[in-house]
Amino acid sequence: MALPSTMHGVTLDISDIDRGVYASADLRVARHPSETLDFLVTRLIAYCLAYHEDLAFGRGVSTADEPTAWVKDPTGRILLWLDVGAPSPERIHKAAKKAEQVLIVTHKDPDTVAGALQAAGVHRGAEIEVIGVPTPLVDALAETVDRRNQWAVVHTEGVLYVTVDGVTHEAALVHRRAG
Repeated sequence: MALPSTMHGVTLDISDIDRGVYASADLRVARHPSETLDFLVTRLIAYCLAYHEDLAFGRGVSTADEPTAWVKDPTGRILLWLDVGAPSPERIHKAAKKAEQVLIVTHKDPDTVAGALQAAGVHRGAEIEVIGVPTPLVDALAETVDRRNQWAVVHTEGVLYVTVDGVTHEAALVHRRAG
């Protein structure tokens, strides 16, 4: 019998000053048994950095033809394909053909992720942004993850501030292009 996913309740207060986005979100996020806390934290950060009122999580790691999260218009056209980690060049090549915008948020080395995509000649690589979230920030936030979480997230001038239980963690994000 397969192990069940762990459900995490997450309340986000998002202030993305760089994009002029201010919102709150209450999420129930399933963490697959094979998913690390680092990946879960990166998924939540990616959600905040790409927040849009129509942003929705995909069906998860078992569904290869869906992103981590996406924004679709009413006709089903994909406006944003959001992936996390180090997705394969083949996956991103297909995503770039399906979606108007592709964004990758990674807790891995962003130069390695962007370099792999560039070396593979991914479709519209120059338009694909890779955002690296520094390991110390991911590790610090992973230590705080519980079944119920409340984060205040501020993104301004390329720096991410995440306050959990009165403690603010911060790091400058690293931006790369895949082409």
